[in-house]
Amino acid sequence: MRVIDAIAEILKIEGVQYLSSFPTTPVIEAAAAAGIKPIICRQERVGVGIADGYSRITNGNPPGVFAMQYGPGAENAYPGVATAFSDGVPMILLPLGHPRNRDRIFPHFSSVESFASVTKYVEQINEPETTVETMRRAFYRLKGGRPGPVMVEIPADMSNMEISEELVASYTPAKKLHSRAVENDVMKAAELLVSSKSPLIYAGQGITYGNATEELSALAELIQVPVTTTMAGKGSIDERHPLSLGSSSGVMNGAVIHYMNKADTILAIGTSLTKHGMVTTIPNEKKIIHATNEPVDIGNYYCPEIVLLGDSKLILQQLKEACDELLTTTPSNRTSPAVEISQIKKEWKNQWMAKLNSSEIPMTPYRVINEFMKVTDPSETIVTHDSGSPRDQIMPFYESGGPGTYIGWGKSHGLGTGLGLNIGAKLASPNKVVVNFMGDAAFGMTGLDFETAVRSGIPILTVVLNNSTMAIETSHMATSHELFQTRNLGGDYADLARSMGGWSERVENPADIAGAFMRAKDATVNGKAALIEFITSEEKEFSFRGGVR
Repeated sequence: MRVIDAIAEILKIEGVQYLSSFPTTPVIEAAAAAGIKPIICRQERVGVGIADGYSRITNGNPPGVFAMQYGPGAENAYPGVATAFSDGVPMILLPLGHPRNRDRIFPHFSSVESFASVTKYVEQINEPETTVETMRRAFYRLKGGRPGPVMVEIPADMSNMEISEELVASYTPAKKLHSRAVENDVMKAAELLVSSKSPLIYAGQGITYGNATEELSALAELIQVPVTTTMAGKGSIDERHPLSLGSSSGVMNGAVIHYMNKADTILAIGTSLTKHGMVTTIPNEKKIIHATNEPVDIGNYYCPEIVLLGDSKLILQQLKEACDELLTTTPSNRTSPAVEISQIKKEWKNQWMAKLNSSEIPMTPYRVINEFMKVTDPSETIVTHDSGSPRDQIMPFYESGGPGTYIGWGKSHGLGTGLGLNIGAKLASPNKVVVNFMGDAAFGMTGLDFETAVRSGIPILTVVLNNSTMAIETSHMATSHELFQTRNLGGDYADLARSMGGWSERVENPADIAGAFMRAKDATVNGKAALIEFITSEEKEFSFRGGVR
């Protein structure tokens, strides 16, 4: 058996069903022969995004996998890998490497050296006999601790070398290990939560990766505590739940900012608590309980009152048991915040109704988002955003339907990333309507990979909010735009989508928004990749942007 066939067989044993890839790499043929379907992208960054989106929906079980050639293939993949690393996405990367007699000799690009800073673990297969051990190490790194991309480089001269079939047959899937927090620390955390006047749960994507969404809701209901999520954690709780405030990031709704300021104690669980422009900063003078499975997360930006190190699902179970015990002997006199949450959300949304229902032409993106919400079942839909304005416009308003219904991303936020995530999400959850909201600048970065979805029979829906400019850069490019019109963009993206074989529609009248969404959904149900281009205004207002610092 050849080394590449052994790798393909191990991927199959680990449950891998799809290989996102771009030629030339022999892994494509080996995977196809093993029954793993290759998805050939148009450019490597999007290919990595496909594997990334797949992993975010499957929680890495099985993981998305991307394979590429050495040199330009690995080089082009770098920004996609950086995004996955910054957002903590569990995926496998399989770059071909230069032949070993040229490995790491100037000026050849080395994946092992170059990707070390944006992968959780990277290793080169250095002998045929080490293939199984290397892949075992990779999958154990993938499944343990904080999620992140894991890379195995395959030197080109080794790919066709022989390896014992018996050795490959001995491979068993790597196990995901779970650990509980220290009981005394759990009880201290429970006592603080129960005794606090206004506690808040701040949930990250570690909740979804830990399959802990039910436990999160159960704890919140037991102690009647409001829940907000990070951008990446959006969907950790069904945002229609009466205790859900909605997601927080660089923007947020009125309920989030109210309770983030009001809280005296914050249980931050499944989040690294990284300070970043896409993450809501916890205000000063809050007591923080930080629960994470990664010691490196602790103490980077905040000094937590209590630290709980372990698996999010197990920690939430422990906290619920401890709180239940405390409340049995000393009942809480804290009232449910559900009514207040509902009222604050209503008052906040009323302030935006003029934009959400606006009939202006060109239309505001907020009208597009509002009409989309009216014709969408969040439980049966997966939504993602792209960088820039679409992200900041949709995040506060769209109510996700629980785990696996929203992909929030952005610590490393390259324009155009959402398209690959969208394709991967549809592969992972083919029965859901999968929608990406992107701007015209983002489409310019990666839009040709819409053809990848068409060619591969992946019926996604892409929404292009076309305002013919880089509106979010208005304040950054004022002089250059005045002198040289540097923010102007152009293009008919509906025509482009149609020319690539997809279903498409261009919408200029707000009265046509809802109908266009229904027709696009019908097209995806009938197996067509669809794109709607909405001609929008240069909307520059955002909800509480940078409101908590």
